[in-house]
Amino acid sequence: MPKPIYVLSGPNLNLLGTREPEIYGHQTLEDVRKLCEARAAALGREIVFRQSNHEGELIDWIQEAREKACALVINPAGYGHTSVAILDALKAVGVPVVECHLSNPAARETFRRKTFVSLAATGVVSGFGPASYELAVEAAAGLAR
Repeated sequence: MPKPIYVLSGPNLNLLGTREPEIYGHQTLEDVRKLCEARAAALGREIVFRQSNHEGELIDWIQEAREKACALVINPAGYGHTSVAILDALKAVGVPVVECHLSNPAARETFRRKTFVSLAATGVVSGFGPASYELAVEAAAGLAR
């Protein structure tokens, strides 16, 4: 069995469906997980899907992905704009990294337009709501070949 694709989500994404639905939509993180699992299965892959509000836990999972994943999808949420530590972990991961955002950060507040994660990512998928995750999983599966 091939290694799974890790799909990691950062702070406040556990509130999907209720937090700012005008920006993030009404689907929950559980709905997003199901979309990712279905897309991965269609591509002959499995995923490890996790969310944390804690920077250190995300870093631990990124480091775990070095050995256990074929690729990594990450929606760093607010940490994308602040965390050099997550950038450093991603630079050391050694597998393709796809950055993912539900909204289009380039169309939002100025401080959201750049992320540290982009410096380590192979590519970025943003602005398609929950479909951003599906597209990111597809891209990660392609990069992992």
